[in-house]
Amino acid sequence: MSSEFGRNIKLSIFGESHGKAIGCVIDGLPAGIKLDMEKIYADMARRAPGQDKYATPRLEKDIPVILSGVIENETTGAPLAMIIENTNTRSGDYSNIMTVPRPSHSDYPAYIKYGGKNDVRGGGHFSGRLTAPMVFAGAIAKQMLKAKGITVGAHIAKIKDVQDERFDKKNITAELLNKLSARHFSTISAAAQEKMRAAIECARMEQDSVGGVIECAAVGLPVGIGSNMFSTVESHLSSILFGIPAVKGVEFGAGFAFSDMTGSQANDPYCIKDGKVALMSNHNGGVLGGMTSGAPLVLDVVIKPTASISRPQQSVNLQTMTEETLVIKGRHDPCIVPRAVPVVEAAVAFALADMMM
Repeated sequence: MSSEFGRNIKLSIFGESHGKAIGCVIDGLPAGIKLDMEKIYADMARRAPGQDKYATPRLEKDIPVILSGVIENETTGAPLAMIIENTNTRSGDYSNIMTVPRPSHSDYPAYIKYGGKNDVRGGGHFSGRLTAPMVFAGAIAKQMLKAKGITVGAHIAKIKDVQDERFDKKNITAELLNKLSARHFSTISAAAQEKMRAAIECARMEQDSVGGVIECAAVGLPVGIGSNMFSTVESHLSSILFGIPAVKGVEFGAGFAFSDMTGSQANDPYCIKDGKVALMSNHNGGVLGGMTSGAPLVLDVVIKPTASISRPQQSVNLQTMTEETLVIKGRHDPCIVPRAVPVVEAAVAFALADMMM
């Protein structure tokens, strides 16, 4: 099992959903980074559970405790170690899935891979709870990027069949991204947000779940970050984004819509703006040949519906090898998309900071 990411700044995440604590070690941070802990706490709170009926009622404050690598809120250059205590666990809720795997969850392949020794309580190390340390690391990366004039932000582009307004890929401002990053339920359109909440509530009442799409952007990036072949911006960002549980798709710019275009429609012509080279459109999402083009970096992340739902589902008993109806207990989100927005921001920010070191 590998839980490490990064080439220049290495992030290692540890712990299980219902263990004593979760946390991370960040190695390679330069000394002298002044950390704004209030901003870190704010990002952690956006991801934290138990805040409204649209999320799991499991209440965890997610307060990070820094063990090393920081003195008086300033990095020392030593590995930064952090833990978050798990204080609101109900492990007994998962007794029936020890041998009866949840459909569309990691239970079955993990049972085979680890010989049934893996921790299934709350998903164990496969749980979305492990994204809390990622948000912590990403919050630090955001501050590193901000010092270079780079801003990362995201919003809920879609939940089920309800669409939010989309970014104008050519004209995205740091002001807009900062506004979106300050919201718990992050949408551009207030009307779309209300419809999304209604769709989530409908799924919750039906003991079901819904998924969606998160649109993320970064502005202020210089030209030329990344490289070709196996060191592209797309491959590096996709690697960490697919580490987020429930992510099933990542596309940059127009993405799969390129298949409906001609070259003349898809190409981004150049022009001179304020004495500098600029792009007249941004179908490629700010990446050309694996490198940043100077246009806003824009990508979509697809989040599947929460696998753990309350309605009865067909499964199998792995000990008796018979079919069995599974009723999942425990506390689960009817839609994890709102809480995944700060996670996507964090993943993109950390990957960019890693590439820019």
